[in-house]
Amino acid sequence: MFMLAVMAYDRFVAVCNPLLYTIAMSRKLCAVLVAGTYLWGALCSTTITYSLLELSYCGPNIINHFGCEYSAILSLSCSDPIFSQLVCLAISIFNETCSLLIILASYVFIIITIIRMPSTGGLRKVFSTCSSHLTAISIFHGIILLLYCVPNSKSSWLFIKVATVLFTVMIPMLNPLIYSLRNKDVKETVKRLINSKLYSHSM
Repeated sequence: MFMLAVMAYDRFVAVCNPLLYTIAMSRKLCAVLVAGTYLWGALCSTTITYSLLELSYCGPNIINHFGCEYSAILSLSCSDPIFSQLVCLAISIFNETCSLLIILASYVFIIITIIRMPSTGGLRKVFSTCSSHLTAISIFHGIILLLYCVPNSKSSWLFIKVATVLFTVMIPMLNPLIYSLRNKDVKETVKRLINSKLYSHSM
């Protein structure tokens, strides 16, 4: 979440202050932002894991999931899970709210800058810069909302499993594709492939 927020800030600086980009987004600042993102992620994961370890578990220790997903482990607990649920809720609300506020604020300033642009060439360049990031945000946050807004019932377990696979496997697989489409060589190769397919079908 926060890595996408950092990327939104990077797009904001690139579009709104292009001449000061190398100064505003120095290597030191980039390293601090990335390190801070990973440290916060590790702290959140450790806190949620600790809250799960405080619970007592009974019955068959078989997780009804592909991996050790939070809700799957919580369902095995025979003690009151309220503390763990509150910890997870607080962290989730904080992370989602803060990251989305950073992303929305960045794109509000980007949109204001776009409106003030006199040329269409600049608009096309901005769209090219931001489209891949917006696609990644839509997929990431869309699946998160699907995953955590589903009622925790037996009938919804299959959906939760599929959504988790999309979240943990599909998004990391799609990211290189989404961001590589900005590359001119990749775009030309994709165009050539589409044209050759169309040509072969018309023959």
